[in-house]
Amino acid sequence: MAQQQPYKRAVVYPERRDANGRVAYTHLTFRQLDMESDCLATGLELSGIRHGTRTILMVTPSLEFFSLTFALFKVGAIPVMVDPGMGIGRMLKCLKESKPKAFIGIPKAHALRTFCPQYFKTVEIFITVGRRLFWGGLTLNQVRKTPWAEFKTVDTLRDETAAILFTTGSTGPAKGVVYTHGIFDAQIRRIQSHFKIGKDEIDLPTFPLFALFDPALGMTAVIPDMNPTRPASVNPKRIIEAVINHGVTNMFGSPALLNRVGTYGKQNRVRLPSLKRVVSAGAPVSFDAIKRFSSMLNKDAEIHTPYGATEAMPVISISSREILSATGKLGKHGFGTCIGRPIKPIEVSLIKISDDPITTWSEDLVVPRHEMGEITVKGDLVTKGYFGQPRHDMLSKIKDNGDVWHRMGDLGWMDNSGRIWFCGRKSHRVITKKKTIYTIPCEAIFNTHPGVFRSALVGVGSKEKKKPVICIELAAKNEKSKAELIEELLNLAKENELTRDIKTVLFHNSFPVDIRHNSKIFREKLTIWAEKKLNGWLNDL
Repeated sequence: MAQQQPYKRAVVYPERRDANGRVAYTHLTFRQLDMESDCLATGLELSGIRHGTRTILMVTPSLEFFSLTFALFKVGAIPVMVDPGMGIGRMLKCLKESKPKAFIGIPKAHALRTFCPQYFKTVEIFITVGRRLFWGGLTLNQVRKTPWAEFKTVDTLRDETAAILFTTGSTGPAKGVVYTHGIFDAQIRRIQSHFKIGKDEIDLPTFPLFALFDPALGMTAVIPDMNPTRPASVNPKRIIEAVINHGVTNMFGSPALLNRVGTYGKQNRVRLPSLKRVVSAGAPVSFDAIKRFSSMLNKDAEIHTPYGATEAMPVISISSREILSATGKLGKHGFGTCIGRPIKPIEVSLIKISDDPITTWSEDLVVPRHEMGEITVKGDLVTKGYFGQPRHDMLSKIKDNGDVWHRMGDLGWMDNSGRIWFCGRKSHRVITKKKTIYTIPCEAIFNTHPGVFRSALVGVGSKEKKKPVICIELAAKNEKSKAELIEELLNLAKENELTRDIKTVLFHNSFPVDIRHNSKIFREKLTIWAEKKLNGWLNDL
């Protein structure tokens, strides 16, 4: 891209605001980003960070974040990226598991490393991005070598480890997913072709890791003025400001962010005519949230809701046109959330539900259409395993003549047109004496009540004889008493076969959600809360 469009802006960063609140931006062109990463790559190699060096990268979204990431790729190092929002304890455990040799981070990250040295025994090289205080090592300014000299990028192989990206652990233990250079290459090609992304586009990536795709796609990345760990609390004015200031054509936002910005935009009759597409992922996006956000867009713009996970993304997709005209209304009646059709050439199969390892693939595993099963995927962008986690490899991977199927841990069914309907996590299904209840279809019934903001099904009790409990987070404008609501919700449950066995309603002020997108309900925590509540350990919230 530095050769094809050297003077186009690659990264734009909101540097500061003046006394009147006006924002001033700084940027790097593709030529500058290439040269800056060359200067850093030279210095990194001299500091001991070379081909194959596992390197923790804990830098906030910034120009340095981009320059450092591509410098690490140029020297052939392996960036290790952990979401700091997962909590300090869990984050430290992940960092220790990655057995890094180098650590590049902002001062706060180095302060944490200094106070918790037992987690960083393998680290030998320390680089501070910013002011170095009482710890040792180099600063980024010391590493950066000038004057500029072209750096020859290290040759790497398709199956060679390129990065280790940790899952958030919102639906299980956090695990380091091994990305190869071939997987990154496949992702770039698939994203560009499926979403028809041109080189004249400008992106607003509200999730930092996704921003790194932009330079490879030829898009300008505009870093949003927000806390990336709290998308549900974003200031909608700042997002709208960035779109309008730069003529943003593409935007990624979690369902929680889309809901917040869309609500504000519809109330204030905001229009965003430059946007061609909006991509939202991380959790199911509600029909109403898509409809609200669509009110700000031109008729030819679309909202895409691709499905995937850290281990494989994107693998399935659907757009707002189909959701608003066909599938969205069916979701409200308990069909599940339609996530669309496989993105070719990815293969998607639904297999019999099992919590046990499956060592070898067989067509006998596949369930017929319309039958509930676990979603499994195979293809060139599907990761082959976790870093140092053989047990989780056994539970998540199925070998198939040299290829690997990844078990997504999600349940769903396929309709006659080949669309997949997502029905919740496998670990969240509630097995009662009579039947198995699935979260997403069940919750959709309760979510139709005007007094409900969102609901969550949990199971309490023994493993095979769980009691289904529906937890309710109330809508902001609800004016009814809890007694009235319980009666209405239970009557609503009686009217549908999916919810008929639910006899217990609990109210919760604010559901715990995942730290990456603030959208997935943390049902594991909610289950513990419900058990304590029903046993009388907790007072009313």
